[in-house]
Amino acid sequence: MSSPERILLGDTVVKARYHLTRESLVRYAGASGDFNPIHYRDDVAATVGLPGVLAQGMLTLGLATQCVVEWLGDPARITGYRARFTKPVIVHAEDGAVVDVVAKAARVDADAGSARIDLTVTCDGHTVLGKSQVWISLR
Repeated sequence: MSSPERILLGDTVVKARYHLTRESLVRYAGASGDFNPIHYRDDVAATVGLPGVLAQGMLTLGLATQCVVEWLGDPARITGYRARFTKPVIVHAEDGAVVDVVAKAARVDADAGSARIDLTVTCDGHTVLGKSQVWISLR
């Protein structure tokens, strides 16, 4: 993996794997205030036509960017990010869910001291965040 100071176009800068459990969802709900029951009750999720309890979208986005923060060593070096929520992360009662993130340098502007990192975020082989990008400061 490249260091932020030596990043080259196309480099895989970091890979991460996160295991989510129902406890993770409850903890995130407490921190965020998102107590929508589709994030912790199977019966409510089923009632609205969902295949199971879903991870909060912002939790998924936060996990996806966390590995870039850790790679950079400073959250202030992230200057922007975006993503489209393309598929929900189903968190099974016993097995939970595993979210995989691969971050690659898609644009590097050494003169401006910035780069764009594109994230591939998957769960069970399905892309869960589309057009997921993080802009960073290289300085």
